[in-house]
Amino acid sequence: MKLLAKLLTGMIVFFAIIGIGIYVLVQQFENSNDDSEPEYVEETKSVEEFIGSISETARTLAAENDLYASVMIAQATLESQYGQSGLGSSPNNNLFGIKGKYKNDSVKLATSEDDGKGNMTTVMAEFRKYPSYEESLKDYVRLLRNGLSWNKKFYTGVFKSNTKSYKDATKHLTGSYATDSKYNKKLNKLIAEYDLTQYDKPVKNKTTIKVADGDSLNHIAETYNVNVTSIKQWNKLNTENIEPGQQLEIFQY
Repeated sequence: MKLLAKLLTGMIVFFAIIGIGIYVLVQQFENSNDDSEPEYVEETKSVEEFIGSISETARTLAAENDLYASVMIAQATLESQYGQSGLGSSPNNNLFGIKGKYKNDSVKLATSEDDGKGNMTTVMAEFRKYPSYEESLKDYVRLLRNGLSWNKKFYTGVFKSNTKSYKDATKHLTGSYATDSKYNKKLNKLIAEYDLTQYDKPVKNKTTIKVADGDSLNHIAETYNVNVTSIKQWNKLNTENIEPGQQLEIFQY
């Protein structure tokens, strides 16, 4: 009886192994003949691509209104999550989280508020809705230049003529423009990481180059003594991959 039991057990194990092997082979065959199209995944806009989409407008507006373009771009990047937030993306295009109505148009969204002690609470608020990023940038400039209804000089502390550097401006915005007690530190980090002070100066020269075989953004950046992040911004790139023959703009300040 023991011999018969061992024989039956062995046969069960044998056929189980055979069955598993056949299943694996069938699955491999089906996968090798799968002609379905790969699922398309939309590429997320990079921070540099977003900065590139507003940088030149910000540079012009800032130069005309005694403001820091670096601070303007950093605020837009932070407030709108580089254009990816519900408020900052189309169709709202509100890059600075400005509340109220713009030409009688607005949208209601949830927002986080800091009580000044680092405690955050969520509230519903009405925010301005803009037809484009450019309109949002221009409205931001009007707000800083004209101040508030009860204090026209409320934001004069951010003007270039009243500051020694952009850090003075971001410090003034902390507790006045935003309730976030770490607002200036967040802005300063963005300005440093993405070399945004370049937009506080006029462009001296702009060169268009053609990517050669074997070129990389690192090599091009070293050749022209610029930063990789800057090249990505100037050309609105969301990747560091470049191809031979591709044209890139290089700015000099």
